[in-house]
Amino acid sequence: MTRLRHLAVTSASGLLLATTAAFAQPAENTIVVGLSADITTFEPANISSRDNANIARHIFGTLYTISGDGEVSPDLAENLEISEDGLNYVYTLREGLTCHDGEALTAEDAAFSFNRAKDPANAFTGNTPGFVFSSIGFQSAEALDDRRVQITLGAKNPIAFGLLTEVYIHCKDSYEAMSLDQAAATPIGSGPYKLASWAKGSEVVLEKVGEPAKMEKIIWRIIPEASTRSAELIAGNVDIITNVAPDQIDAVNASGNAKVQAVQGTRRMYVGFNLSEEFAAMPGGDAIQNPDVRRALQYAVDVPTICKQLLNFECVRATGLVNPQNANQSLTPYPYDPDMAEKMLDEAGWPRAADGTRFTIRFQAGRGRYLNDQNVVLAIAQYLEDVGLKVEVDLMEWASVYVPLIRERNVGPLFFLGSGGALWSPLYDMTDLARVESGTNYTHWDDERWFSRWADIAAATTPEETRVIVDEMLQVFYDDGPWLHMYFQPDFYGVSERVDFVARPDEKVYLFETGLK
Repeated sequence: MTRLRHLAVTSASGLLLATTAAFAQPAENTIVVGLSADITTFEPANISSRDNANIARHIFGTLYTISGDGEVSPDLAENLEISEDGLNYVYTLREGLTCHDGEALTAEDAAFSFNRAKDPANAFTGNTPGFVFSSIGFQSAEALDDRRVQITLGAKNPIAFGLLTEVYIHCKDSYEAMSLDQAAATPIGSGPYKLASWAKGSEVVLEKVGEPAKMEKIIWRIIPEASTRSAELIAGNVDIITNVAPDQIDAVNASGNAKVQAVQGTRRMYVGFNLSEEFAAMPGGDAIQNPDVRRALQYAVDVPTICKQLLNFECVRATGLVNPQNANQSLTPYPYDPDMAEKMLDEAGWPRAADGTRFTIRFQAGRGRYLNDQNVVLAIAQYLEDVGLKVEVDLMEWASVYVPLIRERNVGPLFFLGSGGALWSPLYDMTDLARVESGTNYTHWDDERWFSRWADIAAATTPEETRVIVDEMLQVFYDDGPWLHMYFQPDFYGVSERVDFVARPDEKVYLFETGLK
């Protein structure tokens, strides 16, 4: 029996045909992309969301780049040498590189990009300091000569090479002359496109300045309403849209102008339990400190039904934070069993009161970033209420309200989030929780049975030895971890018949090689 019966799902399909096109069709040298969520910054060390990163990656080069399935290729660097102890990475840059300010791009710029992101005076909280640096124990970067830069790690890390591909390289002279506010609004990059204009909340325009880049211009339009995105695609006013609503897939496919590309994404969707002392003092925050309560709530939510009814796809519930092919194969997804949830909550010391309520708890989420996210959040809240929780749902604007709270690790006690993953290594997915202090440990989880094992992984000498440790860590995460496991989000892209874009499984919308058919 489904318990989505109380949920009024908002359908936008009826609005699709009523929406009128307001923009001209793209010029032949231009690709237009419609995004579901706004962006917040072009400060390279403060970027943390995927939509923001997709645009920034066209502005900033990286030393190397890595595809969704782990294929490696050079970008700004042409060679890498790793020291025998695994602590020093020496990259040799390609000849003839330039910054958007016209200056030569040298190893000094690359070293500056790393060291600036780490500088505590800047208080950056984006992906580079909060995820990459905390994971590899970044120590310093040094220019050995004009073309060679050395990156020094605090400890050997088997996936450091892949993590270092995510650091944006920018240009020392320009950034030293700018304030932090100026840097966030007027990036001086090293990639094939430069920022031509940015109308906040509306659009970002990039212009080609180098290779590889097929199109002269890329326009990223912010279109939060799903029906409007689909209508603009069907009208031919945009070439690619993200997050096609499930109830609009048929209309896009029948339009004759575009098709939906559906891919199984790598983004891990979850409900986080904020376990910090501050949130433990909030209503319900004390209850979720108990792993028995967290485990009980796993049984309360019917994830496959949410996938089928709200996302229009059949899913197997996640067993943790690692994509399925790299997960601990001995783990079985928690089944939907509300009776078990009620029994375990009783045993954990949270029986129903006279009014039927066990405890009250706030559930925070952003709107419009993920596939049908508002209705998914409401469904989860309903399932939790069915087993006796009183859930206070707090839905917020994504970019300007929710993202800053996420960066500060200041959401909860329950919060809904998706974390980008990868197929090339289970350790990449697990690195969200490389340290208790990691910027991506939004839950403040501190279980030593997890965090103490990173040293064992660094010391492992064979893939088989590493795999045993990984599986043991994933067992701990499954049993007592800080996530209510949901699903791996499917990605639906609407793609105009005029462009040759092929969607990746990791949400990276890279248009360097995309052109017209």
